[in-house]
Amino acid sequence: MHHKAPVTLTRSFPHPSHTRLSRTPNSSPLPPVLAGPILRRLEPDRLVLWLVGSAPLRLTLLLEPSGEPARQVPLDATCCRLLPIGRHAYLHLIDVNLPEPLPQDALIHYDLIVTAEDGRQAGIAQWAPHLLHDGATRPSLVLRSRADNILYGSCRKPHHRSADGLARADGLLAGQIAQADARPAMLMLCGDQVYADDVAGPMLAMIHALIQRLGLYGERLDGAVVSDSAELYAHPAGYYRREDLLPAFKSNEALRERFFGGVEKPVFTTANAHNHLVTLAEVLAMYLLVWSPVPWQLLPEPEMPALDAEHAQRWQRELGALQGFRGELPRAARLLAHVQTLMIFDDHDITDDWNLSAKWEATAYGHPFSRRIVGNALIAYMLCQGWGNRPDVFGAVLDDTDALLAAPDDKGRLDAAAQDALVDRLLSFKRWDYVLRTQPTVIVLDTRTRRWRSRRLPSRPSGLMDWESLVELQHELLDEAAAVIVSPTPMFGVKLIEVIQRICTFAGHALTVDAENWMAHRGAASVMLNIFRHSRTPGNYVILSGDVHYSFAYDVQVRDSDRMPHIWQITSSGIKNEFPRRLLDWLDRLNRWLYAPRSPLNWFTQRRDLAIVPRLPDRRRRGERVWNGSGIGQVWLDAQGRPSRILQHNADGQPSTQFLKPEQDQPEVAADKHPATDA
Repeated sequence: MHHKAPVTLTRSFPHPSHTRLSRTPNSSPLPPVLAGPILRRLEPDRLVLWLVGSAPLRLTLLLEPSGEPARQVPLDATCCRLLPIGRHAYLHLIDVNLPEPLPQDALIHYDLIVTAEDGRQAGIAQWAPHLLHDGATRPSLVLRSRADNILYGSCRKPHHRSADGLARADGLLAGQIAQADARPAMLMLCGDQVYADDVAGPMLAMIHALIQRLGLYGERLDGAVVSDSAELYAHPAGYYRREDLLPAFKSNEALRERFFGGVEKPVFTTANAHNHLVTLAEVLAMYLLVWSPVPWQLLPEPEMPALDAEHAQRWQRELGALQGFRGELPRAARLLAHVQTLMIFDDHDITDDWNLSAKWEATAYGHPFSRRIVGNALIAYMLCQGWGNRPDVFGAVLDDTDALLAAPDDKGRLDAAAQDALVDRLLSFKRWDYVLRTQPTVIVLDTRTRRWRSRRLPSRPSGLMDWESLVELQHELLDEAAAVIVSPTPMFGVKLIEVIQRICTFAGHALTVDAENWMAHRGAASVMLNIFRHSRTPGNYVILSGDVHYSFAYDVQVRDSDRMPHIWQITSSGIKNEFPRRLLDWLDRLNRWLYAPRSPLNWFTQRRDLAIVPRLPDRRRRGERVWNGSGIGQVWLDAQGRPSRILQHNADGQPSTQFLKPEQDQPEVAADKHPATDA
């Protein structure tokens, strides 16, 4: 059931930078659009867009392909679903079926016209001029006929000190804006688009200010020290000490160690979980703040609450990093308005080590408070990310969401029973993965919710996909000539790091080292390798991944197979995150020594039947096989679905790093390039 039909606006359309809400943050009029549009799944006869308005908007989509007459599509209730998330915030889920397909490989200018109650109209140039490139009057899109040019990356943490890879990608696009054949087919975000579990203090303050400004709905909290969201926001432990708000009952100490607290790594498990987002409103506000500059312009600079000296210093460091993030945000938003953007979750979108093991799941889902925290992040993911990947499968779920959001109580709180029922439904939902029938086919994996759990040793890491989901993957691959597989976690990673994770797992410390890799579970690894060997699955696979906070590319061949399928593991991480530099240098160096081509240690690995050759970064200085630096990856594929060029575009403005084919390597590193059992 669709929400009520859009109503018209009775306000003007101020440029966001002209709304001086730093002086009177609760009295100035809100702009009509708070975030978006973001281009989601795009096909010649179907366009999916995501937008958040400050009220239900009367929208008209204008499409103007090059050399063709303009088309106007009124976005009524048949193609624009409205979901109120607060008194002054409405999700607009736009899904337009076109009677006449749009041309492929051609420039298509578009606009979203907002009509006010008095009949005045305003387009994107009026209400979001930051989305336009220099000299443009409208944004544009290109529907590529082949998925042969893909931007990809993961891990965008707003308060990391590095620059934003999405802003770097926008700079690349600006140089190609009029060249339809040079534009990427898609931007694939491979996980950790938001960090619900690792939030800066100033960001949390902005989240709370935005909740108040927009009237985002509150909620009751069962099993917590606080009774509802209002008490949570006002609690003295609300900043940097949220672990103190865990429920108080006789097994609280065990829950604290496994869920929030713990001596080494908590399980609301990131070491920075002390500002972990709890409520649905907090997670939704986070999405608005990481995808749009407009909410930042509605609020004054956050005031630091009463903190001890250590946390006050941390606040100031984080505030400086967030100022840099905010400065680049208009360019990131512009990228999302020009390129088809597809997404899949990883753990930080929900919480660190999400579903790591059967024991984790039993602990987290066995208490109403922890279950609600995970569930709220999953609801927000569904509304802000999941729906746009595969709208057709969310009809019934959106009906339940609509019923929940349509009836807040007189204190603006959602019905607790309905909210818990929606959480239950999403925790059992099995259709987060999706397939794009492009050339080559793109298959995006859910490696988080359908895991191969260990029943004998429930504390051991689960396989990233269970047997049933792996069989479904094989079915999708049958008779395809080539495929791009998006696996948030690399299938073939740095071997030494995987060995360290395995040792820690045996010692009972899987949570300490994020022991999540494909080879950690013998059953899942074996089935995946058998899929690659199958006679009817593709001969060429490109695997795009993120997660690890460094970038690399491997050429992989499966030995002892009748047809030797060729696999390329290509990883770009993070968009705005990096691995500790000195530590990664040592791990990379030790990995080269311990797992050299003739090392006997290779025979003790799960990958002994593979020939893995690293593609070395051309800007390496000391023989590095991995590249550490925030940015965005880009891969071009030839007609057979093989990578012809792999780049990591560095967010700091340095020249892009190319991962060289073995035959392109310099003579002095020739010893590194011969087929190796492991990398």
